[in-house]
Amino acid sequence: MHNALARVLDQARKVILDKPEQLRCTLACLLAGGHLLIEDEPGTGKTTLARAMSVLLGLDFQRIQCTSDLLPGDILGVNVFDKDTGRFSFHSGPIFSQFILLDEINRTTPKTQSGLMQAMAEQRVSIDGKTHPLPSPFFVIATQNPSDAAGTYPLPDSQLDRFLMRITLGLPSQRAEMELLQGRDRSQMLRELEPALTPEELRRMQAHLGEIHVADAIYGYIQNILQDTRNFSEFRSGLSPRAGLALLACSRAWALIQGREYVLPEDVQAVTPWVAAHRLHPRDIQQQPDPVRHLQERLADIPIP
Repeated sequence: MHNALARVLDQARKVILDKPEQLRCTLACLLAGGHLLIEDEPGTGKTTLARAMSVLLGLDFQRIQCTSDLLPGDILGVNVFDKDTGRFSFHSGPIFSQFILLDEINRTTPKTQSGLMQAMAEQRVSIDGKTHPLPSPFFVIATQNPSDAAGTYPLPDSQLDRFLMRITLGLPSQRAEMELLQGRDRSQMLRELEPALTPEELRRMQAHLGEIHVADAIYGYIQNILQDTRNFSEFRSGLSPRAGLALLACSRAWALIQGREYVLPEDVQAVTPWVAAHRLHPRDIQQQPDPVRHLQERLADIPIP
């Protein structure tokens, strides 16, 4: 399993330069069965990352451009009346794919956002009282512009919590940017990528994740992190039990990517900022602390088992 995952990351690094941690987070999020939120400025490579990972994982890909006039039915699907048969038939929407890119999710309305969150949480769609299962594996990468951008509808706290991880890409280093400028066109590189995994292999890895050993001391370490965040005076509340389960799942996925069948404290430390930061909300919106940096600083003070 480790060799297959290493091939995915090696190929992805050729397209997405200078972002090894973000690529590992993306893969860990998918292995853990969650969904990923990428928040960054336009033009930093969010769409390229999503397309590259979908190809390398051998998954069907759909990109949904979120706009203010997008309706839930445009994504989920609708029942259409057939006058020849006198019956309604379901016409599935683009959400019925294995790998979904929701581009600029915070530009669509809260009603459409809610419909998307339900599909992501339950991996099924209910239309007119009938339930339609979504494909497996099913993975969503949603991108959003910074919350102060014009024409955006910020995701509520409850919907942010539905994303297993949130990452940012940021600007590349000078070396990576020069390589990007002098290198080949990324669209052409994407067309030349070949799958490094099959959907069936990916499903087996996701099922195997529960077998990754977690010692009692690691469970205690995760609980100490949860308790510590509940004492943050800068934030309204700490991490919930659901966040603790997310932290556990991502730590197991990170260990698997590293080629281990057991979780170390280093795995927990690696994923905590990306699992927890978007679940911490400042008391004073005028003076927002940096949750990622805050978490990294606090982790250094929590005893390591």
